[in-house]
Amino acid sequence: MVIYKLLLKAAMLGALLCLYHKHLAQANDSITKPGCRSSCGNLSIPYPFGLSDSDPHCRINSSSFRVDCDYSTKPPIAYMSKKSSNIKILNISIEDHEMLINAFIGRDCYKSSRHDDSSSNNPWLWLAEFPFSSTKNKFTAIGCDTSASFRDRHGKFSFGCMSSCSSVLDVSNGSCTGIGCCETSIPRNTFNYNISITSFSNHSDVLSFNPCSYAFVAEIGSYNFSVGDLKQLKFTDPPLVLDWAIGNQTCEEAKNDNTSYMCTNNTICTDAENGSGYKCTCSEGYQGNPYLENGCHDIDECADPEMNQCEKICHNVIGNYTCSCPNGYHGDGKKGVGDGQGCIANSSQHLMEILVGVAGAIIVLLFSIGFLYLGHKKMKLIKLKEQYFKQNGGLLLQQQLDEPDKTTKATKIFSAEELEKATDSYHERRIVGRGGYGTVYKGLLPNGMVVAIKKSKLVDRSQIEQFINEVIVLSQINHRNVVKLLGCCLETEVPLLVYKFINNGTLFDHIHDPKNSSKLSWKTRLRIASETARVLSYLHSVASIPIIHRDVKSANILLDANYTAKVSDFGASKLIPLDQTQLFTMVQGTWGYLDPEYLHTSQLTEKSDVYSFGVVLVELLTGKKALSFDRSEEERSLATYFLSSLKNDKFFQIIAEVIANEGINEQVREVANLVKRCLTIKAEERPTMKEVAIELERLRAMANHSGVSSTDVNQEEIVHLPREKTDAYMDTSGIMNTGYTNSMEDHIMPKVSSGR
Repeated sequence: MVIYKLLLKAAMLGALLCLYHKHLAQANDSITKPGCRSSCGNLSIPYPFGLSDSDPHCRINSSSFRVDCDYSTKPPIAYMSKKSSNIKILNISIEDHEMLINAFIGRDCYKSSRHDDSSSNNPWLWLAEFPFSSTKNKFTAIGCDTSASFRDRHGKFSFGCMSSCSSVLDVSNGSCTGIGCCETSIPRNTFNYNISITSFSNHSDVLSFNPCSYAFVAEIGSYNFSVGDLKQLKFTDPPLVLDWAIGNQTCEEAKNDNTSYMCTNNTICTDAENGSGYKCTCSEGYQGNPYLENGCHDIDECADPEMNQCEKICHNVIGNYTCSCPNGYHGDGKKGVGDGQGCIANSSQHLMEILVGVAGAIIVLLFSIGFLYLGHKKMKLIKLKEQYFKQNGGLLLQQQLDEPDKTTKATKIFSAEELEKATDSYHERRIVGRGGYGTVYKGLLPNGMVVAIKKSKLVDRSQIEQFINEVIVLSQINHRNVVKLLGCCLETEVPLLVYKFINNGTLFDHIHDPKNSSKLSWKTRLRIASETARVLSYLHSVASIPIIHRDVKSANILLDANYTAKVSDFGASKLIPLDQTQLFTMVQGTWGYLDPEYLHTSQLTEKSDVYSFGVVLVELLTGKKALSFDRSEEERSLATYFLSSLKNDKFFQIIAEVIANEGINEQVREVANLVKRCLTIKAEERPTMKEVAIELERLRAMANHSGVSSTDVNQEEIVHLPREKTDAYMDTSGIMNTGYTNSMEDHIMPKVSSGR
């Protein structure tokens, strides 16, 4: 009976101790001040946030930290600042200093192709203190006749993206690639926006499967594009991530102002990376709310085996833990990680028995499975390479190269091991360029040749034929002013292209970098223009099957050490059968360089390259970018601004300073008149590239008459080109892209006259 009573008392004492520890843990884990409500429905509201109907001491004195709870709904709904804002709060994180809210979706819908038979709404959002997260949000637009823009309400900046497609068959489910759906990043320090959506042709060509365009800002990963969304968007109430911090002072400024500093004991203060203010977090080994007095309490690492590295006995200490071994063992008590020696038995005999047993088991295990594992691994690697080879169009490429009418077999198919060795396993120091879709590495082949290896981040398996297009076209063009494609590798997850290395950057870099532009004299600029024109003339009229480049721009003209032009990026090129003079294609190219007639009619001709080349000539003359939203609206499009200046006899006011100082006004004016002909709106009134090349060569002879004679016209080898036609393109980083290309300055959409 006495033993029974003692056991009963011990059980009651244990229960009381458990209740006490539970109460203590709950007190330590409190997220708000005593006497303050800590939730609204399913939403936890940690201090410094607080409900609008609570005591003022429950939150800091800022409307942005005020939460308005609507108790009339079940469950109650929390709103940011006040219910009339219509901004619902989904989550508030103390650890990440983030708030998740509901954003709004913009719509532009049509019942017919008439503009007056449409409806639209352009959402806006204005926040006082909390900026939109630039790392966890994306701006997304959906539609096949869609141009959407994101504008700062103060007019400081704007950007956007466009999506164009003519058939639902062009669109596939998955991420936004620019066909049916496009997306772009949000800049830092953005507190407000206006979203606007426009259509180029009132959805008249796509009304049957895409009556509406949509645009919204949402958390990355919250939306997955589906073809069905073109008919009716099923995605509602997109979540949007905000970054929040305290006040507008830095940590140092707030510490000096004792009345405003909010970081309590056992905390760390850091300045906000997005927006202004500072953030408090618990020190290592502590957890809780860093904004409450003594809110950061010690973590008991010993209570969770995953939080400590002790092998036997764990001892919790304030802010950390220690390990020890039981009697009969020695060591530091830590598991065999890093310098940990663990707990080793004092008996050497016992230790020997353990070591012999473990060694024997390991030997038997390795002997049993080693051979099978290595064989299986080797077979798996071989099959994987074969799978990648087929996925990346290896069989199609082999078939193209084996056709009897091919005049060259110079393209080499490299192995994955060759290129990995050439780039030191794609080491960081080998990177010479990065693009939105991949990376360019400098490699050294065993024969000593320096090459550029273009490795993409991802590839659309449905667009493999477009990738093979650039391989076939480039491998069979033999011209000293065309970048030389040496081969490709198809044994990796994404295909790799191997080019001869061009070591002096792009023409775009040299024109628009003040340090480099001064080195481009008038003779050099004229020579680069003449060399580029000869390449395009060769593609249009000398090659056995005419080629339209379709993406002529300064960023696609590389320069070697002698400033010799090397035209690149043939992923968007089209082969034109000899019995045709034009093709109807999906519009591709770069804003600022696009032929307006091609843009509106989708009729691709050789004159489309002439227009784009004319814009490059204007860049060489003026040193200005083809499209820039940093300039006023009338100066935004360089081609339009140039023609206007020429018409108003103000041309010499906009030419580059380095040209103006050379005193060659008559030559410059002749080039300007040539540009005017190239930029004629009607394609039939533009000169051919052959005529442009002859005129530039004549002007070069004039420029060199007093000094060095003009360079002889290069002898080009006529080659037979493939018959296949594709619609992909390679960006300046050499990575395959598909669909409508919208490579714009700062990702901003230009106005199109045929739009609404």
